[in-house]
Parts: sequence; C-alpha cells; structure tokens
Amino acid sequence: MFEVLRNSWALLFGILLLMVGNGLQGTLLGVRGDLEGFSTTEISIVMSAYFAGFLGGSRAAPEMIRRVGHIRSFAALGSLISAALIIFPLMTDWISWTILRVIIGFCFSAVYVTAESWLNNAATNENRGKTLAIYMVVQLTGIVSAQGLLLLGDPGGFSLFIVLSVLVSLSFAPILLSVTPIPPFEATKPMGLMEVFHVSPLGCAGIFALGGVYSAMFGMAAVYGTATGMTLPQISLFAAIFYVGGLIFQYPLGWVSDRMDRRLLILIVCVAATVAGVLGWLLGGVYWLAIAAAFVYGGLANPLYALLVAYTNDFLEPEQMAAAGGRLIFINGVGAVAGPILVGAVMGWIGPGGYFLFLAILMAGLGAYAAYRMTVRPAPAATTTESYAPILAGASPVAVEAAQDYYAEASAEDDDAA
Repeated sequence: MFEVLRNSWALLFGILLLMVGNGLQGTLLGVRGDLEGFSTTEISIVMSAYFAGFLGGSRAAPEMIRRVGHIRSFAALGSLISAALIIFPLMTDWISWTILRVIIGFCFSAVYVTAESWLNNAATNENRGKTLAIYMVVQLTGIVSAQGLLLLGDPGGFSLFIVLSVLVSLSFAPILLSVTPIPPFEATKPMGLMEVFHVSPLGCAGIFALGGVYSAMFGMAAVYGTATGMTLPQISLFAAIFYVGGLIFQYPLGWVSDRMDRRLLILIVCVAATVAGVLGWLLGGVYWLAIAAAFVYGGLANPLYALLVAYTNDFLEPEQMAAAGGRLIFINGVGAVAGPILVGAVMGWIGPGGYFLFLAILMAGLGAYAAYRMTVRPAPAATTTESYAPILAGASPVAVEAAQDYYAEASAEDDDAA
C-alpha cells in the first residue's frame, strides 16, 4: 500500500480534488434548483443529463485521447468543466442547466479516463488490487467530504460555484505535473451485447438496475432533502451518508463474496436494501430514520456493483474480461440515464417518499431475479470463482478495465498454482 501511495500520490490527490468538485456540484444543483423554483420533473431531467453526457464521454474519450493525446485532452476538458460550473448561477433555467450538465458529464467522463489511464499505467500486476482499493477509497472520501463544503456558502449565491471551479482547476496541477510517464492508450474491442447477456443474465440485469440506483442516489438525494424540509446541514449529511455506508460495507461484503455463492449474497443484499428502502419510504419523515435508511441502503448498494462484476467474470475466460467490461459500462450508463427521470416521476406522483420507494423497487426486482436465476443455473465452484475487486458504479472504462485486468491476472495465478 505504501508503495502505491509513494508512486501515485500526486495522481490520487488530483483525483481526490476532482471527486470533491464532482460530488459537490450534484448536491449543490439539487438545492439551487429548488431555490430557483424548478419542478421535480425539471430537476430530474437536469440530473439525468449528467449521466447521458457521461455515457457519451465514456465512448468518445478513447478516440479523442488517441488523436490529441492525454495532456491536451485533460487540459481542454478540464477547462470546459471549470467554465461550465461558473455559468450555472448566470443561466438559471432548467434547459440551460440540462445542456451544461451534458457537457460536464461528457468532460468528467473523459477526464476520468485520462487520469485513470495514468494511474493504471503506474500499477503493476503485484499491486493492482491494492491500487484499485486505494482508488475506491479516494473516490468515496472525495464524494463524502464534498458534502461538507455545501455549508461554506449560500447555495443561492455565486460563492459555492466559484469553489467548485477552483477545486476542479486545482486538480489539474498534481496530475499534469506528475512525473508519471504518459501511458499508451489502447481501447479493448468489446464483446457483443447479447453475448455478454448470455454469459451472465443476472450480471447484466443487475448492473442495469444499479445504474438507476447510483444515479438516483447521486443526483436526487438533495432534491429529496429539500422536498422533505431538511436544513442545509441535514441535506449535507444525508447526501454523504450513502457513501459512508458504502465505504464501511465494501470490504466485508467483498470478503464474504469470495467464500460463498455470489447469487445468494446478491439476494441477501437486495432483500436487506429493499427493507431499508421501504423503511425510508414509510418513516423518512423522521430525519434520523432517513439517515439510518440511507446508511444501510448505500452501504449495501455501493458494493453490489463490484459484486455483480465479479459474478459475471466467474463465467468468462480471462481474455474475455476486459472486452466484457465495455458492455457492462454501457448497460450501467443506460440505467443511470433513466434513473433520475424515473425517480423524479415517482416523487411527482406520490411525494418525496417516492425517492426511497423507487430505490426499494429496484432492489426488490433485482433480488427476485437473482432468486429466479438460482433455480435455473448451478453456482460455479468456489475454487473457480474470481477474486473480488472494489469498484464503484459509474466508473470509467479505464477503471473497469483495470479491475478486469486484476481479475484476469488473479485467474492466471490460480491456474498456475493449480
């Protein structure tokens, strides 16, 4: 671990600042949208726009990097993010915000690809798993700490948007000034979508559902908070607690997943998350009960993405894993685009409680499908399953490919040992 930090601290620090900036802008826009009088439907479209841009960026970024290089791509896209963040308080209509969110989502996706390319290139076969673990901790730490910055200024003014722009601008310095060599970039040719589905129907269905879960948690938490009358400090804690739970639950669930039928663990996690969501729906009017429901739900939902990727890899050959990762990202991205719009519709229909109800329904559906799949396919032997690697929903193609490389390397080592 110390070797990873010594070799990649500048990259990790830059990524931390990026995550702080990105984590704050989602919450801030949810609060500011309410102040501007946006309807739940309008703000849900604004939140969905980020994930539409992110999905487009994840597909376009590799070609952009090949054509103009990592440094130019990173600097140009980062500048666009900083500019867009400053424009939000100047153009306070939901259509302009939707366009800006598409731009920001596209740019963040490509920036992540660039930064993670450097980080992955700095990792070795021996420390790739530790690098992924540290990277995930950095991501979650950035998102959680971002929520505290919401208390430093007035969401109705300009100051917080300036802070956002400065954070993103400062993140470039440690990354661009790092002595880490510029890595070669080669995109892996993906498998066919139906081919991946036939390999793991549960993995594909689960990753699609988790796209909706992640985007709803990430994009609509502040909208729920304002709709239920939470104060600004309460909204800040509520938005952060989902990720605090994910940070705490990630490694215990990963450890357990390598030692039992992953489908059974997926089912258990889905049932527990469904219960948390239902309790949030019924009792969320009591603030501390809403916090407890968010902590449990986020703690279970965040590790589930990596669990589903590991389960899918149990049925792939090592040389297929990186190729399948591209399709998993696409499936997750489509679900993420739909998530905020659907949860916004449910909240508009039954009120703020629809936020937790929507999250509960997604987990209940995934749990039911996992139970069905257990009846039609035997579980792989525990000795043939791949090791769990921590990775968050919404990861860029590079982060997913790094995780797939780790799986492939672990699989090859297991074969050699056998």
